[in-house]
Parts: sequence; C-alpha cells; structure tokens
Amino acid sequence: MKKAVFFDLYGTLAGFSPSRFQIQSQACKRFGITLTEEGILRGYACADKFMSEQNKTNPLRLMTETQKLVFFSKYEQKILRGSEVEVDLAKASKIWEAIKGIPYDMKIYDDVVPCIQTLKADGLVVGIISNMNISGLDLINKFDLYELVDFAVTSLEVGLEKPHKKIFDEALIRANVANSHAVHVGDQIESDVNGAKNAGLQPILLDRDKNYTSFNGCPRIETMKTLKKTLDRF
Repeated sequence: MKKAVFFDLYGTLAGFSPSRFQIQSQACKRFGITLTEEGILRGYACADKFMSEQNKTNPLRLMTETQKLVFFSKYEQKILRGSEVEVDLAKASKIWEAIKGIPYDMKIYDDVVPCIQTLKADGLVVGIISNMNISGLDLINKFDLYELVDFAVTSLEVGLEKPHKKIFDEALIRANVANSHAVHVGDQIESDVNGAKNAGLQPILLDRDKNYTSFNGCPRIETMKTLKKTLDRF
C-alpha cells in the first residue's frame, strides 16, 4: 500500500502562461520564423530531455551566466527542430534573449487541485520534488500550495538535482515513509522515471503532451484525473 505521492513541478503540476507555443511564436515572429503547435511539443520534449541530461553532470544552478546562455541557445535549437526549423547557435541565442523579454508566469494546471485534494482525503502524504533553484517553502508559497502539499524538496536545498538519489531520499525522510511505500509522478523519463526507480520509488509518467505514447517502462497517464485509478493498482 502506498503512503506518499511525490510530484515534479514543471510540466507536471504547473505549466507556462501564456503557453510555450505562444511565447515561442511571439519571439520567433521577429526573426521571420513560423512554428507549429505540434512541432513545439516535439521540440520541448527533446529540449527538456537535453536539460535532464545536463543536470546529471553540470547543473544549470551551478553554471555561470555565459555557460547558461550557451546551454539555452542549444536548448532553443532543439525546440525549433521540432518544427523542422534549423538555426545556428548565434541566431538561437538571439531568439532565446527575445524569449526572456516576453512576460510569462507558471500556473497550476486545472486538474491538479482536485487530484491532490482526493489524495489528501485518502490520507496520503503529498510532496514536491523539483529542480527549481528556490527553497521548498518559497516554491509552495509561490504557487499557493500550502493547504495542499505537505512539503517541497528542491535541488537548491539538497545540492543535487533529479535524477540523483539524494533528492528522493530527502523527500522520503520528510514524508517519513519507506521508498517501497512512495510514488513519484513526473513528466521526464530521465529525471523523474529513472530517478525514482534508482531511489526505489514507484514512478508514474505523466505524459500531458503525448510524447511517449509507446513508453512502457512504468505506468503512464495523460492527465491527473486518472492518477487515483492508477494508484489503486498498487
């Protein structure tokens, strides 16, 4: 029986507002580039995988501003390739700088609050494990989750990013549960699924953008509305 459910933040509990497609389209329009919504979903899947791999070796949190610009220029190239658009690193850097100038926020998805309320009503401990470079308390306050989430563990606090085992271990300590009694829900295969497996937790892949329809490495859902049904199988 599972006693705790941990969640990734970006792409799992919260997404961009305006959408990533709207932000990218607005920036790329200045450079005469037209994107497709389907292409942006494909591109971000590839780019976010690139970020997960990067955080295993040299986390963004520890990079200099120059190193970050180089990384995000390559990140932007991968996003654009989803729409079959190829740009050199210099142009990708200019596009990324344009994106940084567009106001945006991150908002909790509509299916999140009802789902977590159900989990809490069932007596489950609910936590967040995030690679965001802020404290767990600040993260909870930023998204007004203090009435829903018991705690948040971030890479800033632990000093390591997912998929490293230590950040999952810290969540288990705060939840006061064994790894065999915990589930981690996230949208990234490397940082969330493989990270959870390595720490002995049961992973669930949340594939909102339907990028991994053939993935069978763990249970896969496309919306939080079906999470409770999936949890009941364990």
